[in-house]
Amino acid sequence: MSKTKILIPAVGAAVVVAGSVAAYMYLKGGPAGDISGAAGSAKVVPDKAFMATYISTDPKVWAKLEQFGTPEAQKIVAKGLDDFNKDVLTDSNISYEKDLKPWVGGVMIAMLPPTSTKPAQLRLPSANPNSPAVITQEPNFLVVVGIKDKINALNFANKLKSQKNLKTKEIDYKGLKITETSGQSQPTYSAVLNNHLVFAPEKQTVEQAIDTFKGQPSFANKQGANSILSKSAVENTVAQIYVPDYAGMVQQLINLNPQVQQIPPQTLAQLKQVKSMVAGVGIDDAGVRMKAIADLDPQLVKFEYKNSPSKVISQLPAETMALVNGQGISTWWSTLVEQSQDYPEFKQVIEQARAQLKLTNLDLDKEVFGWMDGEFGVAAIPTNQGLLAQLGFGGAFVFHTSDRKTAETTLTKLDTLAKTQQINIAQRNIGNKNITEWQIPGQGALLAHGWLDQDTVFIAVGGPIADAIATPNSKSLNDSENFKTVTGSLQKPNGGYFYLDMDKTTSLINRFATHNQSLPPEASAIMNSIHGVSLTATSPDKSTTHMEMLLALKPKTSK
Repeated sequence: MSKTKILIPAVGAAVVVAGSVAAYMYLKGGPAGDISGAAGSAKVVPDKAFMATYISTDPKVWAKLEQFGTPEAQKIVAKGLDDFNKDVLTDSNISYEKDLKPWVGGVMIAMLPPTSTKPAQLRLPSANPNSPAVITQEPNFLVVVGIKDKINALNFANKLKSQKNLKTKEIDYKGLKITETSGQSQPTYSAVLNNHLVFAPEKQTVEQAIDTFKGQPSFANKQGANSILSKSAVENTVAQIYVPDYAGMVQQLINLNPQVQQIPPQTLAQLKQVKSMVAGVGIDDAGVRMKAIADLDPQLVKFEYKNSPSKVISQLPAETMALVNGQGISTWWSTLVEQSQDYPEFKQVIEQARAQLKLTNLDLDKEVFGWMDGEFGVAAIPTNQGLLAQLGFGGAFVFHTSDRKTAETTLTKLDTLAKTQQINIAQRNIGNKNITEWQIPGQGALLAHGWLDQDTVFIAVGGPIADAIATPNSKSLNDSENFKTVTGSLQKPNGGYFYLDMDKTTSLINRFATHNQSLPPEASAIMNSIHGVSLTATSPDKSTTHMEMLLALKPKTSK
């Protein structure tokens, strides 16, 4: 019997020994299972926990998924749930719908440091044969299950009393019962604390939960945790992660594995920029949405965040299949160079890059990154023409700049360099714009560049891509219905987008798939039920950053 399968009997056994039917009838109601139950669960989690995840069991939240998906995708999801029932519950003759759903009210999983009595988990050989082996440990986990209906919980527990290959033993700890449940695997320890059931692989972890229940400091009143436990990162939340001390969590994980302690102190200092974080996953009318909210230390944040006007989106064609846009590459580069002073290896890489470009008469800082001070966009655009017809797509780079003179100097130097590689440099007029093309004899244009207006330069990989960008009055990405569907509900203003059109991407993947290496039917069905993926970030102030991602799903279709 696997460890996953023994958890179900362990839960039942703990409820059985918790008390009589009369005791349960005294308080029938408990946590409903939605995200509001996280604060209550956190009250029995020791304050030593450095991270906690809360999973909602509210049926109304998960029911939102039923409004999405093709018939094929729906069958795959249904099969996955059926497989879960067979793999985890069938051996115990348990049905989630009948036996667990009526009483399980939300689940919190907390990560704690190893107990002092916990044995070493793994011995790794040392790089030095004369040194002792390195000992690593795994963190402890505490699971807190809300009991929303104690009568149904007791009925479920009674059903499990006759389980074969299951042994239970009661251990008294400060007036409460800890149940040791064992079968053909390692034992699990559990206890009922009023409206919550706690269980863990280590008895000492459950003892700590009991101490917390009786008044010891909890995760709920830990510095930084109280404020983030009250935050709901997304609407209709199905799961949320709480990290009250981000740098402390990283340090705890490093301490568990001495081999990782080689992380430079400069890197740890960078991590301290993030004070705390809460991240959630929710299901709304657009699809599955993920959002993280990080509280930053404004004294340590060096990069100056700026919102992007997203004008580049209106300068790209509607058929664009993927996009990344943002603001101020030159500022990013300056910050990167400044921080490289603390990293000798990285500083050496930058110096080598500068030296290599100097051989081609280019200044990396001024002539490559220096003039990229406005908005930028990098896009993949489908094409069935020219040099890239076989590949199926080309690329486009669009930059807004306040230093056109330096940008023109850079492009002229690149043209000169291309001539030395037997590439023809030719001029072509597209949409009343003078475009420079790099042409390979007998094959067509490999690259093109030109100016869309006084402050906007573009570089296109593939001749047809230049036509798509430079031709006026063509429909832009901003007008694309799919782009609006996938990005329209993201927070605004923001620092830019990552955007992926799943239909165009799937079509491209299928184009290259051979008969023997084609996409599995399950993967195709899932991809065909997705409009696309989008991601953005914003900083309302210097002490807060929001990151949001949307998996935009297609509405449910009939069979």
